[in-house]
Amino acid sequence: MPYRKISFVNNYFYHVFNRGVEKRDIFTSDVDRSRFLKTLLYYQLEGPRPKFSKFNPDIHKNLKTSKIVDIISYCLMPNHFHLLLRQVKNKGISEFLSKVINSYTKYFNTKYQRVGHLFQGAFKVVQVTSDEQLIHLSRYIHLNPFVSGLTKDPTIYQWSSYQEFLGIKDENTIEKQEILNFFISTDDYKNFILDHQDYAKTLYLIKHQLLEDVLDRS
Repeated sequence: MPYRKISFVNNYFYHVFNRGVEKRDIFTSDVDRSRFLKTLLYYQLEGPRPKFSKFNPDIHKNLKTSKIVDIISYCLMPNHFHLLLRQVKNKGISEFLSKVINSYTKYFNTKYQRVGHLFQGAFKVVQVTSDEQLIHLSRYIHLNPFVSGLTKDPTIYQWSSYQEFLGIKDENTIEKQEILNFFISTDDYKNFILDHQDYAKTLYLIKHQLLEDVLDRS
């Protein structure tokens, strides 16, 4: 399956990911992670929109503006990120990721007094081709902190969309129903995630190697 040079199609889903150049950490504090999430929410909106400095993610959903992408789920890891996106407008994903990466890189370089690229090449992308792939990808993204050893309980990890899926956070910043519609309830989805933790552990080395191989080819 190709990871690059994909022709993005409106209303299709895509798994997008990238990591820090030389595998370096791209998030070194909660402030960094909050900034990245704010950047995601800001650049998914099509203008007009307020200046970034005046943008409040808590009320962004009330802005009378459309989106160029929908964010379905996400996870921020120390040296990489995962996004599950749906393109809404033509060239929406390319525009969205370009602005997000450029904006966050400028923030990071200014804060930490560095220069140059922060991310390893262009972002990587895989098109979702089935409902089964869609829901399993959501599980893979939400279990990332668990299988990598960052937490023993994915429900307490703050830097993924999993808490919003379960209603622990009521932020309404993602289109979680695109996944939850396949389940009877949020508890059913939670069971789907947690019942596969051991399975996820065995898959992690394979999945991690796949991610490494894709990124190393960039």
